[in-house]
Order: sequence, then C-alpha cells, then structure tokens
Amino acid sequence: MIELYDIIKAPVITEKSAAQGEAGNKYVFWVDPRANKADIRKAVEKIFNVKVTAVNTQRLAGKVKRMGRHSGRRPLRKKAYVTLREGDTIELFAGV
Repeated sequence: MIELYDIIKAPVITEKSAAQGEAGNKYVFWVDPRANKADIRKAVEKIFNVKVTAVNTQRLAGKVKRMGRHSGRRPLRKKAYVTLREGDTIELFAGV
C-alpha cells in the first residue's frame, strides 16, 4: 500500500477547479497513478480531517514531446475530484 502523503501529490489550482470548489464543494488534486478511489478517500480524510462523500478520477496520458530529432514522452498523470460533506472545507483552497 502507498503511504498517505505519497498518494496526494499536489492541489490543482486553476479557474475551473476554483469554480467547482465554490459551486459544488469539490476539490481537485494530482494523485499517484497507482492509487485507487478508496486510497484517495482515506488519504484526504486523514490529512485534511474532513468527510469525503465521492471521489472521481481521471487518467491523463503523457504527451509525446520532441527536442529536435529526439523524442520523449511525458509521464502519465492522474487527477482526483473529491467531493466533501456539506459544511466541510479544506483551508488550502480557502483563498482561491
């Protein structure tokens, strides 16, 4: 099993994620691609001391990038959309 602080990589702070946070009490995080929804739920509940009602995930394939004639690939990334119980907030997103 993956450690709690290894599951949640970073918050996604964009205009779209800020609007979702205000409208539907949803927060968006970059997470470890190996983590499943149950792992993400446990990590968010323990780290931020909130109650999670739903977790939706999205896998983003890495793009092929070129530098001259050499090509490489960016890594796979995974996003988690976490919905919290009514009344719960995460202070990290309070000023956004």
